[in-house]
Amino acid sequence: MPYSVAAMRTASFRRLPGLPTVVRADWFARDPRTAVSRGRRDVLALFCFDWDEMGYARLADRWRVLRAGFDLFTFPGNLRLITFDLERFVEKLAIRYGDRGLSGVTSANEQFGALAAALLAQRLGLPGTSPESIIRCQHKLGMRELLSRVAPEANLPYFALDCEYGQSPPDDLRYPLFVKPIKAAFSVLARRVENREELARLTRFGPLEAWIIRRLVAPFNAIAQRRVGFPVDAHHMICETPVCAPQFNLDGYVYRGQARILGVVDALMYPGTRAFLRFAYPSRLPAAVRQRAFDVARRFLKAAQFTHGLFNMEFFYDAATDELKVIEFNPRLASQLADLYLRVDGVDVHAISLALACGDDPALEPRLQPLGTAAASFVFRSFDMQAPPEPDAAQRRWLRDNHPDAILLTFPKRARARARDLKWLESHRHAVLHLHGDDEADLRARYERVCREFGWPAVY
Repeated sequence: MPYSVAAMRTASFRRLPGLPTVVRADWFARDPRTAVSRGRRDVLALFCFDWDEMGYARLADRWRVLRAGFDLFTFPGNLRLITFDLERFVEKLAIRYGDRGLSGVTSANEQFGALAAALLAQRLGLPGTSPESIIRCQHKLGMRELLSRVAPEANLPYFALDCEYGQSPPDDLRYPLFVKPIKAAFSVLARRVENREELARLTRFGPLEAWIIRRLVAPFNAIAQRRVGFPVDAHHMICETPVCAPQFNLDGYVYRGQARILGVVDALMYPGTRAFLRFAYPSRLPAAVRQRAFDVARRFLKAAQFTHGLFNMEFFYDAATDELKVIEFNPRLASQLADLYLRVDGVDVHAISLALACGDDPALEPRLQPLGTAAASFVFRSFDMQAPPEPDAAQRRWLRDNHPDAILLTFPKRARARARDLKWLESHRHAVLHLHGDDEADLRARYERVCREFGWPAVY
């Protein structure tokens, strides 16, 4: 299996397709007196894995979540990239589920899922935002151009790189630059470059790498150019002025055109890198900065005609200059962060996603009992070809016994995959751990205790 899960509180186990053993989160059990009673309805989730599988399992008494899609990054699912056509995929789903009485369709997947869900919802007349809105948000050059019209103070200087993948970059660029693909996910190939030689190395690929990148971008690009049309297609990169400042995530949703905020999560990096170390909730940002970010988000959402669904917007904030800048906009649920809101606020973001998919007001969803006042998603990475040993059975039992609410996902990779990650991401991720604490000091103590037991470096 590509990962394992330890999410223990009770002895109530549930088996899910594609997962080893998942424990049903009975510590988040709902009070039947406050639950919204509409009967169990069918929702189709596209490209649903990891966090979403766990989140939807918890809600099985209220929604029957059907699944479609494949894993883009593991064998044999990634073989489907050879012939994958996004519109044909949606059309087949429309034929299959058109008369099945679906109440909604949803996806938290950035690469294909968010756009596929919007296309299918439009095709079947289900709640959702328009495919054109998703495209405007996901096309990073289009997003920047839209932002420059409605919130120029939060935008960065930018331009499209005048060459496709694998071609030599122009000679007249001024460095340093921050370069990233117009359409990508997981920060793939996004990095600062200091000179032309570094840029040329970044955009130089072997035949297999070039094929994978093109096949990941082509389905989106074909629909984007046909439905919206951009002067520069998604097989290019965008260059931005580099920023060195802390990052944060603003999460929210739009219901009937009204934007509502869920919260703000701080994104902390490994020292001296752009690699995420942990996502921490609640944020330490001043309330006034959070409000400014939400104001930028509302203006952008309106301009993008994003009228229904969850969103995640990433920002820089430099306290020394008081500058707030947008990194990117994601028209979907940020699945890895959803569990943090559940632990601290009792807000079930996966329930919100299903309510939105069915056209229901998420404000009616009941709040659950929080577990602590601080929570974090800790990301364990290596910055060379070495990979630390996975926790053995005894260590996993220790985690279940001592931290029964922990969630641990591990990502073992072969040497070739680690090498590709090092080029594309400058690191390779081998595990993610979710914990909460009575306060931040307690959270840090729990994290360091797990690191000692596993023999992993504790970097906080």
